[in-house]
Amino acid sequence: MLGNGPDAAYIFSNMKTLLLALLGLDMLAVLAVMLAGALGMANPDRDPRRSNRLMRLRVILQGVAVALVLALLLAG
Repeated sequence: MLGNGPDAAYIFSNMKTLLLALLGLDMLAVLAVMLAGALGMANPDRDPRRSNRLMRLRVILQGVAVALVLALLLAG
């Protein structure tokens, strides 16, 4: 179990940095999926199954982002 010493502060600091980096990457992935979906809607020969997969992926990535924000809040 982690104590309150300098090692614990170092570990939590690194954990916060990792969580922030993962959150940034996840946000970029959400943006990329949203742009791919928007560009796909502009295509007159679009495949509705592809649009559905992109929407599902976007929802999953947004769920991951919410979980990462919660983890950051709990890490204090």
